[in-house]
Amino acid sequence: MTSPLTDLKPLTPARAISPDDITGLILCGGAGSRMGGIDKGLLDFHGKALIDIAIEKLRPEVCSLAISANRNHQNYATRGFQVLKDADFQDDGPNYEGPLAGILSGLELLKTQWLLVIPCDVPRFPVEIIRGLIQEAERTNAGSYVSAHPTFAMVPKTAQQALENYLRHGKRKLGDWLIHIQATPITPISEELFKNLNTPQDLVPD
Repeated sequence: MTSPLTDLKPLTPARAISPDDITGLILCGGAGSRMGGIDKGLLDFHGKALIDIAIEKLRPEVCSLAISANRNHQNYATRGFQVLKDADFQDDGPNYEGPLAGILSGLELLKTQWLLVIPCDVPRFPVEIIRGLIQEAERTNAGSYVSAHPTFAMVPKTAQQALENYLRHGKRKLGDWLIHIQATPITPISEELFKNLNTPQDLVPD
C-alpha cells in the first residue's frame, strides 16, 4: 500500500502566482455543533451572512471561486458560485469529515494550479493575510497556511493524490497534512482577528 507520506508529486520551478493561477474555496461544510447545528455560513453577522463577508474578501484575489457546503446548496448557489459537497472517499460517503474532505472536493475540480482556502466563520480576518499566503506559496512553491489557523491555506493542485491517500488512511488533521506536504506557516499580526464564531454568544455585536 502506498504511504500517504511519500506520494506528493514535485511542483514545477517557482514562478510568480497571479490571480489567474488561483481558485478560491470557502469552507462552509461543518456541522456547527456548538451553534446548535446551525449552518454557520448563513448566519447573520453585523447585517451580512458570514458567507457573503468571506466572498467579498476572497473574490478579488482569485480568478474563480467555489463554496464547500454539505447542506443548503440552493441557498449558497444564489451567490452565483459552484457549490461542492465533501468528497466521497469512503464506502459510506462523507459525514462532516472535516475541512480536508472539503479541500479534496475543491482539488478534484480544480482547473488552476492553486487552491486558496478560507473558512466562513472568521469574519474579521484581514485581507492582507490572503496576500501573505500567496507570497509565501510563491516563495517556496510548496503551499502555505496560517500558523494555528490552518483553514487559511494555499494548496497546490499536485497535492491532490497525497490528500486522497491521507484521508483513506483515516487521517483527518488539517495542520498535520499541511506539514506533511511541506507547506510553510505564516504568523498573523493579530490573533484576535482570527477568532472564529463557534457559539451564539460570539455573534453578539462588540
